[in-house]
Amino acid sequence: MTNLTLPSSADSAVSPVRRSTPQWRTIAACSIGNALEMYDFTVYSFFAMLIGKLFFPADSAYSSLLLAVGTFGIGFVMRPLGALVIGSFADRRGRKAAMTLTISLMVAGTLCIACAPTYATAGALGTLVIVAGRILQGFSLGGEIGASTSMLMEAGSFGSRGFRISWQGASQGCSALLGALTGAVLYASLSPLALESWGWRLPFLLGLLIAPVGLYIRAHLDETLDHTVAESHPLATLFSAHGSKIVRGVLSIVAGTVGMYLIVFFMPTYLVRVLHLPTSLSLMAGCVSGGTMFVMSLVSGRLADRIVARKPIALTSVALTALLVYPAFWLINAYPGVPLALAVTAILTAISSLGGASLLLLLMEMFPAGVRASGLSVIYSIGVALFGGSAQFIATWLLGKTGNPLSLAIYMFACGVVAFCAIASLPERGRRA
Repeated sequence: MTNLTLPSSADSAVSPVRRSTPQWRTIAACSIGNALEMYDFTVYSFFAMLIGKLFFPADSAYSSLLLAVGTFGIGFVMRPLGALVIGSFADRRGRKAAMTLTISLMVAGTLCIACAPTYATAGALGTLVIVAGRILQGFSLGGEIGASTSMLMEAGSFGSRGFRISWQGASQGCSALLGALTGAVLYASLSPLALESWGWRLPFLLGLLIAPVGLYIRAHLDETLDHTVAESHPLATLFSAHGSKIVRGVLSIVAGTVGMYLIVFFMPTYLVRVLHLPTSLSLMAGCVSGGTMFVMSLVSGRLADRIVARKPIALTSVALTALLVYPAFWLINAYPGVPLALAVTAILTAISSLGGASLLLLLMEMFPAGVRASGLSVIYSIGVALFGGSAQFIATWLLGKTGNPLSLAIYMFACGVVAFCAIASLPERGRRA
């Protein structure tokens, strides 16, 4: 049994009692929702061209792909609504109840996508089922990040807070790696006909296997919300007392959000369509970025625990990524090849992940416990809806409209400038016991 010493600071979300839940179980329970999210998103991204063909028939390949990634973005539109509903629920009723609700909705959405009939079989009905699945996923994930990350932050001492938080990013990287490996194996082992017929459904069905585990672990957690500090109307308090923080928080995650959805998820499509590399080999970019993200997220957490000042690490990470992204894309276009593309992908992912834990803690520590889950949920969901959900659509549109393969780098650089300024303006609390 692991006894976790709780921080005595004023913003602590828990009462000063010993908890029976081992730290590893809390980390697993809180990370599993993010893991399922990233796995599904990775798989959808890698099969976007095939899904576009099966569910969104159009006159050109680009139009079909645009519709597929547009549907990918529909789930993001639902995130703010999920953040408002589930985030406030987590601040009123507790993190545990909210996390049980989110994973149930997430599973329902994934099941819709895995079992949807194609356009050729059921016409528009198949398309609607895909869209419904993305809506359910988006709504659930809107509240997932705030509830689960709040529990991770509150479930132990201040000195190991960065390590616990870092498992959100690490789980995303691990799931992106598994999703990419699954896609690579299927593309390499199945014929195009088999992939189109049934093979593309397998990754989604495999992802559902983790659902019972997640539900079981979450059901046996100890609640971390101290109901004596819970808000009866968290949304009213959040927007009336912390509105400026919400706006700056949304802008501060622009670079990381756009970078992740382009480097981790869109890069395989970019390597195939722009650099004309083999599909099976280009999918290894997802494996590399996922593995790098896993390792560097944990490094980021340890760094955040050693250097308590959040801003310097977060600002350095964003600045270096913005400065390197244009030379990196120029290099892989000037010398196209799988080894170089994988190396560039790893470097960009590593640098952008380095400040992840520090930025997440900076955002969380801005809010008191009574509005913490709502605050992070709203920031994350709005930021991801506006910039993450649209990233692949904008990237595809830029490539088709300008014909400039470096347009993605210019877009990412601009996002980096915005994020740097926003992070610099965020309030940072001093060190607490």
